[in-house]
This record gives sequence, structure tokens and C-alpha cells, in this order.
Amino acid sequence: MTQRTSTVSSTFPFAGREVNRMGYGAMQLAGPGVFGPPKDRAAAVAVLREAVALGINHIDTSDFYGPHVTNQIIREALHPYPAGLTIVTKVGARRDDKGGWLPAFEPDDIERAVHDNLRNLGLDSLDVVNLRMMGDVHAPKDGPVEPQIERLAALRERGLVRHVGLSNATLAQVAAAQRIVPIACVQNHYNLVQRADDALIDALAAQGIAYVPFFPLGGFSPIQSSALSTLAARLQVTPMQLALAWLLRRAPNILLIPGTSSVAHLRENVAAAQLDLTGDVLAELDAIGKQN
Repeated sequence: MTQRTSTVSSTFPFAGREVNRMGYGAMQLAGPGVFGPPKDRAAAVAVLREAVALGINHIDTSDFYGPHVTNQIIREALHPYPAGLTIVTKVGARRDDKGGWLPAFEPDDIERAVHDNLRNLGLDSLDVVNLRMMGDVHAPKDGPVEPQIERLAALRERGLVRHVGLSNATLAQVAAAQRIVPIACVQNHYNLVQRADDALIDALAAQGIAYVPFFPLGGFSPIQSSALSTLAARLQVTPMQLALAWLLRRAPNILLIPGTSSVAHLRENVAAAQLDLTGDVLAELDAIGKQN
């Protein structure tokens, strides 16, 4: 086991608070395909309560998870919410009756989704709302964002939204949005082997803006690497712990939201924040990413 020390900052200023960099993504609390209810609702509630007990104070969600299911479980598990808990949601998509993912990107769609999130979370104001561009689904694609951001800015003026972020966004879209409203975070696909956003991460770090990788462990196609597995075995940790620890060292503005429906897996993820990685280990991990 590598020595456990505090070698990187464990917190980052985000949405007016100092949040722990290891957060929790609630997507897996819904049923298969992020659609419908979970098989074991009590287990989902238990995971959320354990997350807060472990010190997690940043939870990522959306009302299109389920739809509605995940937010309702969060409310059941945690409302009234602990002081200092930051709940981030996203808008810009909807589900059809078979679980398909469809754009819901008109300004009126955005406002409707904000109200859905408020109602199902039991809140009067949302901490952070990310505008989720559909683009190429998991890859950003340039396109206009101004009408949607203007609507979110208006909702912010009304106090229904405190902070605005972007998801699946390009650097040009971030810049366009920033001309309308301050941007609190960008949430894009990034992990040890999916490195397309390296330049964007560095640009946001220079501005003190949080970068929140979705699918930090590969998502629907988990990271598979014999080199990663071999290195993890040598260090006596799991490959996923190692992948998370690498992300925390990639840049100080990276906030993690790995998801799980298992309390045991949740604890493993949180423990990854305490792993101390030597320079040699980091070099090996960087090499794995460059091979893909």
C-alpha cells in the first residue's frame, strides 16, 4: 500500500463554498440505463447518507435521471439538507417513455427543467445548474449557447439559481457563456484514458473555475487497462482507486463525482483521495493515458 498522506489540496472553492474534491455522482441511483426506479431504494438512500457521513459535500444529479427518481431519492435521504452541502444539477435533456435521451434545449425547456429540479429536490434555489449540451453526446461540439445561458442568467437574477455551469462544452462555448454570466464549473468527459480536455482543464485552472469530469472511471465502458491493473496490484489498491487518485493530481481545480450504488464501493472511492502517488507512479499513469 502506498503511504497515505495529504499531498494535494483536499478542497477547492466552488459555488461560494469550500467543497471536498471527492464528491458523489448520483446517476447510478436510478434503475438500469438511468431509467426508472432502482431495484433497492433503501440501499440508494443508504449510499447517500453514507456519502454525507464520509464528508462528501458535493453531490451531482439531474432531474432527467430516472427521470425524477434520483432527485426524489436525494430528497428522501438528505432533506432537510446539511449545512454546506452543494447540490449540482443539469438541464438540457429529457427522457422519452422508453428511456431514450432527447434534447430539451429551448429556453422554455431550460426553465421548465429548473422548476422540475426545484420541486423534486425540495429546494427554493438550486446551488449550481449546468447547461448540458448534447453535442456528440459524450463529446463537445461547438454551437450557440447564448439563448439558453441568457435564460439561466434570468433565473439567477430571480434567485432560483445561484450559479451557472456548462456540461459537454467547448472552450469557445465557455467564453461565450462568460460574456453573459459567471461560469462556476465545466463538466465534461475526462479520465485517465480520455484526455481530450487537457488544454481546457489548464485554461479553467488559470481562472479558478472548477472542472468536473463525468465518467471519471469510464462510465458505461469502464476503464480497462492491463498496465493500470498491474500497477494497482503492485500498490495494493484497486485500479479505480488509482485512476481517481491520478485525477486529483492532474489539476487542483478537478472535482470528482464518481457514482456508485454500493456503500462498499463508495468507501473505496473516498479512500482514493488519501493515496500518495510518487513521481514514478504518476509517470506510469500518464503513460497509460498517452497509449490510448
